[in-house]
Parts: sequence; C-alpha cells; structure tokens
Amino acid sequence: MEPMKGPITYRDAGVDIDAQEAALSQAKQAIRATFTPGVLSDVGLFGGLFDLHAAGVGGQILVASADGVGTKLEVAIRAGIYDTVGRDLVQHCINDVLVQGARPLFFLDYVGTGRLEPSVVSGLIGGCAAACRDHGLALLGGETAEMPGLYAEGDFDLVGFIVGAVARERVLDGSRVREGQVLLALESSGLHTNGYSLARKVLFERLGLGLDDHPPELDCSVGEALLAPHRCYLELLWPLLEEERLAGLAHITGGGLLDNLPRILGEYDALLEPGSWPLPGLMRLLVEGAGIDRDEAHRAFNMGVGMVLFVEPEEEAAVRAHLEGQGEPVHRIGSVVAPERSGQDSERSSKGVVRWAR
Repeated sequence: MEPMKGPITYRDAGVDIDAQEAALSQAKQAIRATFTPGVLSDVGLFGGLFDLHAAGVGGQILVASADGVGTKLEVAIRAGIYDTVGRDLVQHCINDVLVQGARPLFFLDYVGTGRLEPSVVSGLIGGCAAACRDHGLALLGGETAEMPGLYAEGDFDLVGFIVGAVARERVLDGSRVREGQVLLALESSGLHTNGYSLARKVLFERLGLGLDDHPPELDCSVGEALLAPHRCYLELLWPLLEEERLAGLAHITGGGLLDNLPRILGEYDALLEPGSWPLPGLMRLLVEGAGIDRDEAHRAFNMGVGMVLFVEPEEEAAVRAHLEGQGEPVHRIGSVVAPERSGQDSERSSKGVVRWAR
C-alpha cells in the first residue's frame, strides 16, 4: 500500500472534536437545569465543584457508587431510542446510594463511542439530565470519548458516577438487620438494567421475536417492555428514612434476590415465601423461554421485585400505610431468620443466605 501523502488530521483518524462540541452544546441547557445550590462550577471546567455546606450536608458521610447500563444499550441501539437509558443510569445509581440511607447530591456521566453522533450523545446526556432534574441532584460533569477502533460502528457505552450524603448515625449498612424482621417488596418496572444478555438471547434468538411484536404475555410491545425505565424509589422511601422506620434496604439488581439480600443480611438468613408477590408477564415469558429453574431465574432477573425493605414487625403497619397511601403495592415476601445449621456446620460462614420456605 502506498503511504498516504499530505497532512492527516484528527478527523481523518476518526475523532471529530467539532462533533463532540456540538453534542455538548446541545446538552448544556439541560445540564444547567439540574444545578442545585451546592454547584459552584459551570459546564466545561476540568472538574465539577460542589459545596457540601451550601447543599446543607456539611459534616455528613459521603456515599459514592458507579454503574453502567449494560447490554440494555444494545436494545436501545436497535430501537434508536437513547434518552431512556440515560434515565435508567441515573435512577439505578440513585437507588444504590439510597439503600445506604443517603440522599443523592450530584452525578457524573461517561459516554464512550466509536464515532460520535451528536444527536445520539445529546440524547444520552439529555436523559441523564432529565432524571437528575426530576430527582433533585446536579449533573455536575462528565466525559465524552470518541475512540475509533475500540468501539464498533454505532456502538457506545454509558457509565455513571453518583455521590450522596447521610448523617453518620443514619447509615444503613446491615448492622440493624435482626431476626424476626419482615421483608417487604416493592415492584420493579421490568428488567430494570439487569439480565439483558439472557433476555436478548431468549427473546430475539430462541423465540424469534422482534421489538414491535406483542406476545400474549405482555400488554405492550417487546421493545417497550425491554426499554421500560429503571424505577427510582427515592421520593417514595425518603419519608420512611427520615422517620427511621427502615432497618435495611436492598436494591435488587444483578444477581437478583438471591445475591442482593445477602449483601446486608450479616449472620442471618432470609426466608422467602414462594408466590408471595405477582410474577410479571415478561418474567414468565423469559423464564419459560429460557427453561431455567427457580434459583437461576431469581439470580438472572429481578422477577418483579425492585427493592426490598427490612422492617421491624411493629413498624410494618406504618410503613404499609405510607406506601399504600402513595398508591404503591406492597408485598410481604418473607422474613429474617436465624441461620440454618447442622452438626457439621457449626462453623458456618457469617454471610447470610436466602432460603425458600417449604
């Protein structure tokens, strides 16, 4: 091959700085609309500045988390819909700090792509900004990286970083979980942001469905079911956290009920009652299509549960009254129990497990 003659620009190499500026320009108004009293910087600085005292949380404990949308992005690319996955990301991250008792303060996003399409990137950032604005946290900054050769044409990744704050004495870390507490489940709005690798394989490959198909198990199209936004539980649960009515919270994400409840069980076990909450049609379709057993299903998918509340029995009525007063269905799905031990298992690991009631 004859060597290329003349200058080679950054655009020739696959990176279009002007497209990046265009995408940011389209998103600036939406980003600024999220700014809260703690924000000290404008869009475009090297780092976002945030004043904890101006935000009213000086002296509190900071809680930080990072996550991605995962292969739900592939469904968004198929559908050509980009703003909802931005909302997914923010609301997933809010839930992750909420379960520690923290109120979210600010969020940062990262978009990596092979070739930057301003309309796509502005849609992703716009979705993040809309969710931040709706839930009262600032979109403080972010990064957009165009990396030709690393991402295939049309591919991108979306990652988020969140920081919240909680008073030290109100941190939820599993230390308040006790035997006898009841487990109350709040419903999910679909798969949320987990289980999509298996879901796509079952729906698109094994069952041969398309995004516009309407199988009888669903009351909407496959695409609408798969792109339903990840629920945010902040506004629903915050009054209960302020009143200190919750002993613990578990966000049911990757790993489902079986892997997420043990994260705060400590030495105790969770005993779940099969059939104690409604199984959505999407979950039935996926489980039957995959041909998987109960445990695999409850690790791969959330099975209709997005959040689990650990509640003292004497607090259950007040918690239910608050939630049901907001129109929220509440399902008692089990309880915290003493660990199951046998004669040979007296030295069992201190990490609790999830068991099914017989």
